Amino acid sequence: MSHDALQCEHSCRNTCKTLTDALQQETNLVRLYEQVISSCEDPEIRKFTRELAEEHGAAALRIMQKLNEFRARSQALDGVAASFEG
Repeated sequence: MSHDALQCEHSCRNTCKTLTDALQQETNLVRLYEQVISSCEDPEIRKFTRELAEEHGAAALRIMQKLNEFRARSQALDGVAASFEG
């Protein structure tokens, strides 16, 4: 996916498509680096790609945490709105 293809939909509820797409990209990068690590014999390259995999893994975790916060906040707001409906 190109960067130009990323576009916020502005209408998402309980999830964020843009962050979900970013999470998918980070996950794909981790997989790519893990493939490099398993196929490369050069210790320096393996060390470097392991560091990259760890950085992108950490970014993926941060995105997941933010998505979870967003979902929890949305569900709480939905609960408050529902309490006024009936």
